[in-house]
Amino acid sequence: MTKAERKRILEQVKEWFRTVIVPNHLKNTQKLVSASAFDVNPFLAPYLAAFLTGELSPESVAKALLYPRVLGTSITTSFGTNMQKFISDVLKNSFGSMVRGIDIEFVDAVDGRRKYCQVKLGPNTINRDDVETIHQHFKDARNLGRTNNVKVAHGDLVVAILYGEPGQESGHYKRLRDELDYPLFIGQEFWYRLTGDKNFYAELRQAIAEVAIEARGAA
Repeated sequence: MTKAERKRILEQVKEWFRTVIVPNHLKNTQKLVSASAFDVNPFLAPYLAAFLTGELSPESVAKALLYPRVLGTSITTSFGTNMQKFISDVLKNSFGSMVRGIDIEFVDAVDGRRKYCQVKLGPNTINRDDVETIHQHFKDARNLGRTNNVKVAHGDLVVAILYGEPGQESGHYKRLRDELDYPLFIGQEFWYRLTGDKNFYAELRQAIAEVAIEARGAA
C-alpha cells in the first residue's frame, strides 16, 4: 500500500464513521426520551442507581437506565456489521463473499493466498455454540469448493478479530485455533494481512478517535 492509498483509505474511514456510525448512534440515543423505551426491572433499577451514583433518586435511576443503552451493545453491534461492509466496499483486495457463512474474502498480503474469512469484532465476542457454527460454515465452504473445483485449503479458512491483542482472545476462540486448527488473525495482524501495511491498525484507530472527538457533544 502506498502512502497515498493509505491516506485515501483513512480519510474514507473518517467519512464512513461520520456519516454511518455517528448518525445511527445519535438516532438510537434520541429514541430513549420516552420511558416506554425501557423495560424497567423494579428490583434491580434502584440497586443499580445507588451503585452507580451513591444515591437513590429519580435522576440516579434515569442514569442507570440510560448509560447502558447509550454506551452499550447497540453501537457495538452496528459498528461490527458496518465495518465488515466498509472493508468489502473500500479495500481493493477484499470483497464480500457469496459463500454462506463467509463474511469476506481477501488476498493475504503476507502469503498471497486467498482467505475465506469470518469477521468478528473483538476477542470476547463468541460463545460456545458459535464455535460449532463457525466450524460448520467452514466445512460447508470447503465442500462447496470441491463441488466447484476450487481448492480451499484448511489454513485459508480464517477468523479475523477486528481489534485486540494476541493473548486476549477467549477460550472459545482458542478452541477454534488450537483444537480445530483455524488461524486467528487478531487486531494488528489482521489489518496487516488485509492491507500489507504493518502500521495501518494504529493509524485506523487514530483516525476513528479523531472523528470521535469531533462528535463529542453532538447529541
